[in-house]
Amino acid sequence: MWDSIKPALIITRREVRDQLRDWRIIAPILILTLFFPGLMNIMAGKAVGFVEQYGASIIGDRLIPYLLMVVGFFPITVSLVIALESFVGEKERGSIEPLLTSPLSDWQLYLGKLMAVVIPPLMGSYLGISVYLVGVYRSVGWVPPLDLLIQILVITFVQALVMVSGAVVISTQTTSVRAANLLASFVIVPVALLIIWESNVMFWGQYAALWWVVLGLVIIAGLLIRTGIGHFNREELLGRELDVLNFRWLWKTFVTNFKGEATSVGSWFTVEIPRTLKKMRLPALLVLGMLIVAMLIGANLTEQFVVPPELVAVDEFGGGSIEGLDQLSLFTTQGIPIIWLHNLRAILLATLAGLFTYSVLGLLLLMLPFVIIGFLVATIASAGIPAGKFLVAFVLPHGIFEIPAIVLCGAAILRVGGSLAALSKNESIGEGLLRSLADWVKIVLGVVVPLLLVAAIMEALVTPRFGLWFLSL
Repeated sequence: MWDSIKPALIITRREVRDQLRDWRIIAPILILTLFFPGLMNIMAGKAVGFVEQYGASIIGDRLIPYLLMVVGFFPITVSLVIALESFVGEKERGSIEPLLTSPLSDWQLYLGKLMAVVIPPLMGSYLGISVYLVGVYRSVGWVPPLDLLIQILVITFVQALVMVSGAVVISTQTTSVRAANLLASFVIVPVALLIIWESNVMFWGQYAALWWVVLGLVIIAGLLIRTGIGHFNREELLGRELDVLNFRWLWKTFVTNFKGEATSVGSWFTVEIPRTLKKMRLPALLVLGMLIVAMLIGANLTEQFVVPPELVAVDEFGGGSIEGLDQLSLFTTQGIPIIWLHNLRAILLATLAGLFTYSVLGLLLLMLPFVIIGFLVATIASAGIPAGKFLVAFVLPHGIFEIPAIVLCGAAILRVGGSLAALSKNESIGEGLLRSLADWVKIVLGVVVPLLLVAAIMEALVTPRFGLWFLSL
């Protein structure tokens, strides 16, 4: 293994040496490494002094770790520029031909470039974190806990790896630096949203949740690297001169995969839908396992967020008024479209989020309701109602339709993400994505939408009445 990686290190040393000799690369890294931490130290000192005047020292305690994460993030942004320029920039300068004619294999060449664009910005990021820690210790005497420091260092590394691996994939699939810079928004925007979410977590002091972020980023980084290596082809990189957005080809490719061998609507339901469902067997099992894990996570959260048993009205579950439900529009025919459209919006949002994160964020969004169910069931069980009885009463009537729909939708989302990382020499990234999106549309229109409609009818008209009756037995 080491003998296979050693040739890639030759490319890494060459690229790092060239970067360190270019002042246009070194200057921004040094400025962001030395100036920005000093600015954050001043802000931290001023903020801590201000909030302590009003007895809100906890805000300062949460602000300092957040600024530590920001200090580590900003130098990484330089790596995005370097990564976007890694392949397509050399092609524009005419210096990539000697590199591509080297005896290195495609994956060694790709891996060497990837490591080269990660190392300098990451070193600058860790240097900036060190400068910030020294400054904030001298100004307010704050020392980070060891576990928090390790967490910040790991998050900084995986964020750099995700940004760089995504940018290198873009650099290999575009024909100009201008196009690569425009496509960089597909990397910058998700990472910026992630930073915002991480800041909320840090201000709430729930640092343990950041390890889930690390896990998700590691998965995404691994899939991005797999995508880059799998779809990198030096002959195609040299031969590609201009990318043309062919809407006719896009539509034809999508419709061909959507129709398959069906010749009518009936054959589409009887032939194509079952054939597509067979493809979903393994992804569906994976999604089902993830949903079960989500319920277990929710049940374990009851140890952290304890609801006193006296606040759970056990008697109301057993003696609720069925007539009172008729006064709530959600539990009449008026609630059917509300529930149905809500579920449709949820799966569309999960799919959109999955497109940018190799299905990781999409699947997490589908898991959230099951975390809530697990928490609710465990809480109700602690108050004296058997968990199985509560599930049968309030989840099973509509769940027998809704849960399979969620599992199939999650499986289709998982295949969309998998199509980007799957190795196929006979189709491009775009063709694989269109094929998986056509399968997603088939599953959603042919199976998920009808199941969710039936589930909405059951949830609005049957579940609450059956639940109250069943618990009163």
